[in-house]
Amino acid sequence: MTPRHLADVADDRRTRGSALSWVGMEGIALPLKVAGRAIAGRASAGVSLDDPTARGIHMSRLYLALAELEGQELSLSRVAGVLEAFLESHEGLASRAFLDLEGEALLRRPALISPLSGWQAYPFALRCRHDAEGLEAILDLTVGYASTCPCSAALARQLIQQAFDEDFVDMPATREAVRTWLGSEQSILATPHSQRSQALLSVRLTDDLDELPLLALVERVEKALGTPLQTAVKRIDEQAFALANGQNLMFCEDAARRLHQALREQPGIDGFALRVVHAESLHAHDAVARSEWNWTSALSD
Repeated sequence: MTPRHLADVADDRRTRGSALSWVGMEGIALPLKVAGRAIAGRASAGVSLDDPTARGIHMSRLYLALAELEGQELSLSRVAGVLEAFLESHEGLASRAFLDLEGEALLRRPALISPLSGWQAYPFALRCRHDAEGLEAILDLTVGYASTCPCSAALARQLIQQAFDEDFVDMPATREAVRTWLGSEQSILATPHSQRSQALLSVRLTDDLDELPLLALVERVEKALGTPLQTAVKRIDEQAFALANGQNLMFCEDAARRLHQALREQPGIDGFALRVVHAESLHAHDAVARSEWNWTSALSD
């Protein structure tokens, strides 16, 4: 027999002692659409529990509200609508609502020279908070790139100069002889060390944005650094990649400064924190640099 009324123990209003800053769920599977592509996303949804006499919140109401994001291009207006639904369904209990969405955006990226292209995954998270002051949204994004150590390049050039002096001590350095020597394996006896690197960005989005500037950020970052990771390539692309690395020698400090300037010029951002990580091939540890601009946020921790 189905009872007419099911008890809701979460609505027990006996005194519990204190309010709670965040109550909800983490790791919710949620299909999202980002940059026109369906992705497997994860959501963390919660509200503040302001009433110290309330035993708990209505988690199912948060879960059901997330359905508004399914199959729709992820936008700030849709996220704001979900957060407002969180608060409406917890009137009298909560004054702040939170929603974090994460996944990997799939973007088709072209080769440097050839007509080939392929898919690149860019991990991201959209962290949002809605309260009496409005919506605050922070976009986290990870972009991979290559970095070649300037010190290592200088040391390699020095060894090549020494080899040239030794090989041409008794030989006339004619143009043809030097050209032949440069094309031989004995000439390039040392190469600078390179590493796959990452730029980890957290940017606070302005109130006038609706569409996520994810693709624009990726393109600005990759242009600023000059050495984007590649997908499908031909030999001409690999050669162009080697040239790009040689023309963009970077310590982690150099990369961080380039990105700082690039993000200051990016529309739709009113603050950011960035971290670059060069996974050293010389050492067993990483080289890291950080930079911030106008970075004070309730969501910044």
